[in-house]
Amino acid sequence: MRVQAYMDFNGRCDEAIAFYEKTLGAKVVMLMRYKDSPDPNACAAGTGDKVMHSCIQIGETQLFASDGRNSGQTNFAGIMLSLGVTNDADAEKCFAALSEGGNVFMPMGPTFFASKFGMLTDKFGVHWMVINPLEQ
Repeated sequence: MRVQAYMDFNGRCDEAIAFYEKTLGAKVVMLMRYKDSPDPNACAAGTGDKVMHSCIQIGETQLFASDGRNSGQTNFAGIMLSLGVTNDADAEKCFAALSEGGNVFMPMGPTFFASKFGMLTDKFGVHWMVINPLEQ
């Protein structure tokens, strides 16, 4: 069994993918647009170029993403993605990049469990924790 995050960007998936490529070095593993679906009923008027399904790789993790119903409003309430890094410089760099256009609600700093830890919401409303954990 495996649980995998599937992110619905409601019409902003291309923008989100480009942002994560720039900020986290994400790589597109797979991308299908609605117009490429073998099911002709899958493509509502005006959505042909929108992302029906994609898979991006960030480090060792794959995330699924799509444009969903293309409403333009994202809602990622109640879930956070935790980005683990191996050094403080990467923690600072990733945190700063992800927070561009977003909202920091716990600034990056040391804690009892990490040399660097911070929490933010990126410009798409995705909640992130960035952590360089202390060695156990």
